[in-house]
Amino acid sequence: MASTEQVRQYLAHWFQLGKCVICPKQQEKIRPQVIFRGHDYSTEFEQCWQKILHTDADCYLEGTEQTIQQLLSPAWEIIDCPRCDLPIPMTVGGVASPACTCFDLSDWPNNELPSPKIPANSSTHLNRLRQRLQSKEDDN
Repeated sequence: MASTEQVRQYLAHWFQLGKCVICPKQQEKIRPQVIFRGHDYSTEFEQCWQKILHTDADCYLEGTEQTIQQLLSPAWEIIDCPRCDLPIPMTVGGVASPACTCFDLSDWPNNELPSPKIPANSSTHLNRLRQRLQSKEDDN
């Protein structure tokens, strides 16, 4: 089962490549312009996420068939695409779709551009590195 955080990260990755969440009942496309603020998701991203979670419409990521609500059910998980390493949905115990969500992006995968990312707290990351180095020194 995909966790709520995995689905958020899935959307954040694809938002960075210009994909939208489509809400067909409301005839609306949702995509925040600003995804990150510092080392966290932006307020705009969080508002979009809440709207997606609390709408009664069957919202789905552009280029996919699975609704966000389906992805949050036990029947789905999020895995890395073997073609482009970005997160894609797959049924639990099933076979991944032969087409990645990036199938309609003409210039993707592009190894010359930075890959989409998720928010990271650099000070936390650096502290973990420091602790690992310290423990290595202590072992010697």
